[in-house]
Amino acid sequence: MGYIDEIKRVGRDANPFFKLMGIEVDEFGDGRARLTMEVRPDMLNGAGWLQGGIYVALADEAIALALYTLLAENEKIATIDEHTSFIKGVNTGAITATGRVVRKGRRVAFADGEVRNAADDTLLTRTSTSFAVIDG
Repeated sequence: MGYIDEIKRVGRDANPFFKLMGIEVDEFGDGRARLTMEVRPDMLNGAGWLQGGIYVALADEAIALALYTLLAENEKIATIDEHTSFIKGVNTGAITATGRVVRKGRRVAFADGEVRNAADDTLLTRTSTSFAVIDG
């Protein structure tokens, strides 16, 4: 059974990182995905803002899930490059990450993601990625 089948079957429990971080799977399919997570006090940095790596990780997971919806059963992916621009910080509430595949080739896929404040839709980060598509 593949990752997408597991997500459909058991939701976030298919991904240990989702369980650890409290990430909910909102929707996925056709090269798109959306995840939501509550910001917890133990996720804040010393300045009192959500630690930057958490934005990146959430966006990366949404982007990877979006890409998984387009993979053949024998294909796997590995991140080649990822760039995130940090636009605005948060320290409470829920945040939502969306992932969208721009182009999936036979060997490389390109995808983008955003993290937004779930309450008012304010843009927090933008991420662009490239992934190796591995025939496995």
